[in-house]
Amino acid sequence: MIANAAERHIPFAATLVGRRELSPDTALFRVAPEPAALEQLSGFLPGQFVQLSVPGGGEVPISPADLPGEDGTLELCVRRVGQVTGLLHQAAAGQPLALRGPFGTGFPVREMTGHPALLLAGGLGIAPLRSLLLHLLRHRDQYGEITLMYGAREPGLMLFRDELVGLAAAHGLRLYLTVDFAREQAAGAYACAIGLLPDLLKGFRFDAGESYVAVCGPPPLYRCLVGELTGAGVAPERVLLSLERRMRCGIGRCCHCAIGTKLCCTDGPVFRLSEVADIPEAL
Repeated sequence: MIANAAERHIPFAATLVGRRELSPDTALFRVAPEPAALEQLSGFLPGQFVQLSVPGGGEVPISPADLPGEDGTLELCVRRVGQVTGLLHQAAAGQPLALRGPFGTGFPVREMTGHPALLLAGGLGIAPLRSLLLHLLRHRDQYGEITLMYGAREPGLMLFRDELVGLAAAHGLRLYLTVDFAREQAAGAYACAIGLLPDLLKGFRFDAGESYVAVCGPPPLYRCLVGELTGAGVAPERVLLSLERRMRCGIGRCCHCAIGTKLCCTDGPVFRLSEVADIPEAL
């Protein structure tokens, strides 16, 4: 049994058990860790990450798209962007893998209890926010109003769209979708706005004084949204930013993810705006 924090750095065996295509270059992989790792993974918080290894390729940090299931499996939403992720996309069920973790800071779900939650996701940023969303919905009676705003370049690149529509219908989730452009809209499909994600937020009415806001997406998104949120009255301590895009080694040695004196992989990847607002390169 994996017993202490130091041993989180020792990889444990895992197996690819399935995949679901989400877009031409992105898939949801279901991974089964070895039984000895399940106790450690049970403490995973939404927003934390694992280091995923593919034999012959290396490893890459990935924030799981959901908490470990009852069967112990993890869901990893992975875009094909390099050697490791390319090998994973070529792998078939049964492929041996390895995992380390969980690492980093997650979203403060206990502190958020009793408060409304607004989730703002852009592109692949929906992946780590999906784990937070599913946690909030599974404990629906512990939180206030839950809202998700999600933007993608076009409808075909919107990940988990049907699932999100189903969650909105079943759990009272307030769901707003937008795309940069759309060639056509399928009849009967859940309507998408045409425009950028910050456009949805402008004029949006919510309890800014009580809400926690979680943000994840491409770098320009943060700069656009932060001003809108603070201007609406959201306290910087309650603006939660996932900056996982900057990470590489995952253990604070390569310093690739450095923002000022902080490291995303060890001090983050979830930061409060109050922690990074004065660091020019953070956003």
